Amino acid sequence: MTARLPVAEDVAWVRVEDAAHVGRARRIATSLAERLAFAESRVAEIGLAVTEIGTNLHRHAGGGHVLVRVLRADDLAAVEVVSVDRGPGIPDLDRAMLDGESTAGTLGIGLGVVARSADHLDVTTDRGRGTVLSARFQRRVRGVPDLVVDPGAAGVTRPLAGEDVCGDAYAVRRVDGKLWLMMCDGSGHGPLAASAAQAAVRSFRAEEPTAPEAVVARLHRELRGTRGGAVAVAAVDPDRASVRFAGLGNIAGAVLAGGRKRAMVSVPGIAGYQARTIQAFEHELPPGALVVLHSDGLTERWTADDVVTVTDPLLLAVTLVRDAGVRKDDASALVAAT
Repeated sequence: MTARLPVAEDVAWVRVEDAAHVGRARRIATSLAERLAFAESRVAEIGLAVTEIGTNLHRHAGGGHVLVRVLRADDLAAVEVVSVDRGPGIPDLDRAMLDGESTAGTLGIGLGVVARSADHLDVTTDRGRGTVLSARFQRRVRGVPDLVVDPGAAGVTRPLAGEDVCGDAYAVRRVDGKLWLMMCDGSGHGPLAASAAQAAVRSFRAEEPTAPEAVVARLHRELRGTRGGAVAVAAVDPDRASVRFAGLGNIAGAVLAGGRKRAMVSVPGIAGYQARTIQAFEHELPPGALVVLHSDGLTERWTADDVVTVTDPLLLAVTLVRDAGVRKDDASALVAAT
């Protein structure tokens, strides 16, 4: 049986280096909330929170990015705002959450305001490497339930600079106790790459998954007539403490556990064009392990030590895009907790 999970759409990445950029991030977030029929007072709260988040980036982190996202499930929706920087980090996070608290050169101003208005707030910070913050805002309309977000998996996509759409895409499903992950990196970048990646998402969601290698074979067939791309599918099975992984092309997969990063193997090929052999490999999942998929817009040279303090799937995905997304390409990361 399939559990329907919210679908995340990354609406805009906003570079924040000055006050004008803060205003742009606020306008994008509040405009999105208005389109989703948030109450006027709730839109104002989101605007204030984004202003505080962006101002912190500008004044205390030396700049960064604000990502505005929408989460949807049927007729329910939430706005999610993520900030990411390479600043000095927050030396005392508890103190930073107090209104008006700040230390020169660190974050802190306004985090109390953000914490009060957000329905969910999570922060990871590393001295000398930067901070990632996520804040989720529900509509809070009487008689309308809140969107229930599965904490087990989260992903993020970032288009190549200068492109309006990302050629990477991913999808997540829960079926009979397993968490299924799929990622597609459409060949090249821009609208045609995005079209191929979205075709993979539609195909993945259309049928019940059986085995990862069978799903990859189906995606290979479905992507004929598109630009094609690299694809990977992972079936995370907590009951068996294992993950079965099949990849075609250069989607990277890894298991993080016990301070180690263990790579999962993809076979050469391009879904929609060339697939000599499609194989799946099974990997052990120790307690507390994380499963990571990412496109080749991220370098594979990152290590478990680089992300040892991050366990939340969304914050880890954003951290990887920040630190390993150094290539001039679309970038995406998808993380599942076990």
